[in-house]
Amino acid sequence: MPNSPLAPDVIVLAGGRASRMGGVDKPGLVVGGRSMLETALAAVASLGRTVVVGPPRPELAAHIVQTREQEPGSGPVAAVAAGLAALGAEPASRIVVLAADLPFLTDAVIGELVRQSADFDAVFAADPSGRPQYLIGVWRTEPLAARLAELDSVLNQPMKALVPRRTNIVALPGVDDCDTPGEIAAARSALGDRAMGESAPPAARAGAAAVSLDRARELLRTGLSRLPERVVDLHAVRGAALAAPLAAAEALPRFDVSAMDGYAVAGDGPWELRADIGFAGGQRPDGLRPGEAVRIATGAQVPEGTTRVLRDEFAQVAGDRVLHRLPETPLRSDIRRRGEDRTPGDEIAPAGTAVTPALVSAAAAVEVTTATVRGPVRARIVMTGDEIRSSGPLQAGQTRDSIGPILPELLAAQGVAVFDRVHLRDTAHGFDQVLATAADCDLLVVVGATGGGAADQLRGALDRCEARFLVPRLALRPGGSTVVAELSSGTTVLGLPGNPYAAIATLLALVPVIVAGRTGAPEPRRARGPLRNAGEISGPVARIVPARYATQPGGGWVGDPSIRTAHLGGLIDRDGLVVVPAGAHDDDHVEFIPLV
Repeated sequence: MPNSPLAPDVIVLAGGRASRMGGVDKPGLVVGGRSMLETALAAVASLGRTVVVGPPRPELAAHIVQTREQEPGSGPVAAVAAGLAALGAEPASRIVVLAADLPFLTDAVIGELVRQSADFDAVFAADPSGRPQYLIGVWRTEPLAARLAELDSVLNQPMKALVPRRTNIVALPGVDDCDTPGEIAAARSALGDRAMGESAPPAARAGAAAVSLDRARELLRTGLSRLPERVVDLHAVRGAALAAPLAAAEALPRFDVSAMDGYAVAGDGPWELRADIGFAGGQRPDGLRPGEAVRIATGAQVPEGTTRVLRDEFAQVAGDRVLHRLPETPLRSDIRRRGEDRTPGDEIAPAGTAVTPALVSAAAAVEVTTATVRGPVRARIVMTGDEIRSSGPLQAGQTRDSIGPILPELLAAQGVAVFDRVHLRDTAHGFDQVLATAADCDLLVVVGATGGGAADQLRGALDRCEARFLVPRLALRPGGSTVVAELSSGTTVLGLPGNPYAAIATLLALVPVIVAGRTGAPEPRRARGPLRNAGEISGPVARIVPARYATQPGGGWVGDPSIRTAHLGGLIDRDGLVVVPAGAHDDDHVEFIPLV
């Protein structure tokens, strides 16, 4: 929060098209253990009011003002104009303007710019080559506003259109921006030591030590780059997560309706029963006078003057069309009043909520069909191995692809949309091209080639393209060779063991958290309960084995002490998987992962 009323206000530019980055949410990319937007905000935390110009970011602190350009993606001048307008009629006398693509930025750099800005209309940082960085500067507010007012249009203008005459350029370290995937990769490499804090594994390269399943999930939930936000039809994005809270557009119900089949009545009974009937979706019956009643269906709008609905089981109609309430039946309203469930503006769901059929239905009920979301995660599956054959007769030494055909279904159950499945042969540099062209997907699921054998080429390719390793290996059996990394494009690479059971087990254990990390959804809830034969299964390393529900009192599960991992036959007639910690004892509570 601001430390001084005289401190400059701040405008952070966090939108733009990021055309050289394939349209990704560049400010949300994680570099050095935090997003570049978080780096920018940390550098100006001691200054005045802060405005972030860009798409809505519900994760930002409440004191940060958020706004958008007149036309999103219309350039930095339009963003500066929007930021200045958001500061209101009385901004500070000086304003810091900076872009959210400066991974090396520090508060010391900002402080030096502010210190040197006293005698100039604007002061800008220069990188070590002497190139001015017009999107990291301190401006006097009055000439900045005057320059904006002189422009015929602020749309798609270069920052040089705003630069005043009395300026100063200050050479400062750590002001390099990142405009391309290569620059992102270089920044991540340069900040490798910083990235290896509490949010990263002991080493960030392919040969690092294995991490536990819990630690791996934490790293994926907090360390993956978020997907860009977009406004979409809710029906089309199953598996996405809300990027902003969703609010009702209409009341629910929209008018007073009958909650039961019965009779709308006015006043105390008995009542004269009219001949007309109120149907759901039909014309509203004429108003009731005291002592009148009308037949009505569930969901129908009650006529004016209705005091309650008398449900069928509480009612009796005499032959002279007189309606009576049966003796000793309770007096109930049985009317759903307008706005009883929702009023316009009520929150339907907070940011981060997964888009499910329930959410789509709840939104439609209050006339909301679109929302700002991240996701769904779009995946490409890469099956590896010269010996794998998906169709046709097997030749000598070949093996049937028994898991590739089912992966799309398994991933879809976790909210991942698979749009491509390919087969990669075992070559020394086959993965280089696969990784270089992976920017069109959010998740690259690679089956096989994750170990240390002669044909296992994935780790070397990830090293060559300077990928950021989040999970170098898993301390889990089977599944220890699993690797998760992030490419400079933001694409997540999930390398699964080639062993069918190990691949499926680790996929089910990790993909829900990958989806949460990319979309901003909460970490999935996990079922836990007693494993009746844990002592029979546990060993020196955590294990993940098939299990069935226990039939004895108290429930829980019974796990399989041994499992053949070369096929999925061990999952037949099983209810799920259990994660058995090292040294577990009978009836210890363990995590249960249901089969989909």
